[in-house]
Amino acid sequence: MPTGDELTELARAVAQAGDRSAFAALFKHFAPRVKAYLMRAGTPSQLAEELAQETMVNVWRKATLFDPARAQLSTWIFTIARNLRVDHLRREREVRADDGGASDALQASGASEEVACDDDGPDEQLHAARRDTAVRRALRELAPEQLQVLWLSFYDDRSHAQIADQLKLPLGTVKSRMRLAVMHLRRLLQGMEP
Repeated sequence: MPTGDELTELARAVAQAGDRSAFAALFKHFAPRVKAYLMRAGTPSQLAEELAQETMVNVWRKATLFDPARAQLSTWIFTIARNLRVDHLRREREVRADDGGASDALQASGASEEVACDDDGPDEQLHAARRDTAVRRALRELAPEQLQVLWLSFYDDRSHAQIADQLKLPLGTVKSRMRLAVMHLRRLLQGMEP
């Protein structure tokens, strides 16, 4: 599994030279993680696959815009994926509004399963947006070393042992930081749920 620095170098090779083998390595590393992230966010598998591929196409096209001084590569890529998902949900809402509720009527009658939409209603979307804001706020409250292990585990999909190896820390320290980060997040987010 490539390190963060190795992934950044691959992104530079794509940006500077249009290096296809570097892009293939990025695709192999990130596409399954982006799909899993989108599915955890409630995106159906087929759509998550399409959005993950679209995300990676954007990485190829916009590689010159990546600035490692501003964010980690994984942060940049997951932000692209999140934005594509939000754009898709907005388009779905617009289509449903434009057809005057016809898709809802067809869905209710069972006439066409292709018209059915898996996105949430306005209340659920509002709750999700509030939850996302609260989580981002809570993440900013974490100690940097706790945020780092949490990020490597959940977004870079690394095991505790891989994190310990990458950060050159004892495995127990990584587990302790992870446990403290989760406890701290839980405490910060406790009052959020209705």
